[in-house]
Amino acid sequence: MTAMTASPAPGTAPGTRLVDLFERGLDAPICLTWELTYACNLACRHCLSSSGRRDPRELSTAEAKAVIDELEAMQVFYVNIGGGEPTVRSDFWELLDYATAHHVGVKFSTNGVRITPEAARRLAANDYVDVQISLDGATAEVNDAVRGPGSYDTAVRAMKNLADAGMKNFKLSVVCTRHNIAQMDEFKALADTYGAQLRLTRLRPSGRGADVWDELHPEPAQQRELYDWLLAHGDQVLTGDSFFHLSAYGQSLPGLNLCGAGRVVCLIDPIGDVYACPFAIHEEFLAGNVREEGGFARVWRGSELFRDLREPQNGGACTSCAFYDSCKGGCMAAKFFTGLPLDGPDPECVQGHGEALLAARPEDRAGIPKPSADHSRRTAPARGRRTGPVPVTLARRREDLDRPPVSACAEDPLAGLRAP
Repeated sequence: MTAMTASPAPGTAPGTRLVDLFERGLDAPICLTWELTYACNLACRHCLSSSGRRDPRELSTAEAKAVIDELEAMQVFYVNIGGGEPTVRSDFWELLDYATAHHVGVKFSTNGVRITPEAARRLAANDYVDVQISLDGATAEVNDAVRGPGSYDTAVRAMKNLADAGMKNFKLSVVCTRHNIAQMDEFKALADTYGAQLRLTRLRPSGRGADVWDELHPEPAQQRELYDWLLAHGDQVLTGDSFFHLSAYGQSLPGLNLCGAGRVVCLIDPIGDVYACPFAIHEEFLAGNVREEGGFARVWRGSELFRDLREPQNGGACTSCAFYDSCKGGCMAAKFFTGLPLDGPDPECVQGHGEALLAARPEDRAGIPKPSADHSRRTAPARGRRTGPVPVTLARRREDLDRPPVSACAEDPLAGLRAP
């Protein structure tokens, strides 16, 4: 993909740091995350979008293409597509080809279930596509305890197919938990085996992750272990600026080291809602919807929420900390979904300032915000919403057409299709 540089706004003083430009927001996001569907064949315990069942209000193919047209006009560098499992949308390949043909690069995250040898060859032939294979344990025992039985083998098979197809530098994407911190070297070796690049991300208390964050997030000693490992391997490993809170140990990690929510990144969910952050799917951070007049561009450039986020932020109690300039108070979503004040310390503050606040939370977690929707099981509907499982439409192979039809009530989005 072609690299992109941010140009200073007119009237910006010479010597202004790039990070200062980003804090005030850009005319278009550098990258946005787009969850194409909530449908998924897995039920990962820490899923940030509580995926499982498809939402019947998903953007249509035509609506999704209209969003891509906007992104092209805004000169968005690339879109990070996720879900759910994006490849189970029947129009996934059509949308991928449409995006890259319209100068919008595509990174997509997948559990690998539909990365067949044929699909791998198709991906390897497109220079504007990058693939991230999700794996949260360097062994099946650790991974499958979080992502489900068989998910390790599925991911490794997908990596082998991509490597055999000649695809270079695809990503092995890992969410760091207390059960895999000790496996960093093994993850790196696994990525090297298939010619992939290791990408590490932080566990956020978002979606289903809110229910297991206390159980899965790395302990303080493991945070330090991870920080030291990243310092030693930072030139070979991607982090997506996930760990800027660790910079308070003393030395900044590679990257922007700031929260880019509403400034340089945002999220479009399957029904077109635009949130400030991929990890903050809650009405508090809802900026608008791409189906509204003016589309995505109006939301990005005119949303009151985004304008507020681009104003100088009050660091609250953290401004008195010597490391505030390094960590900027940490992750907004992590604070919100653990019930901590947004102008307070990160729950995983490496200086320990979040520990007392976490300990003071009520045992029943009363009053702590919950994600806006749960697609993994039946829940009480929001006003005007349907309930119950919704089948996912998948393209079926010719040899499958004679198979018995799948029940319309099947919750498994891959029901009726043979494993690749």
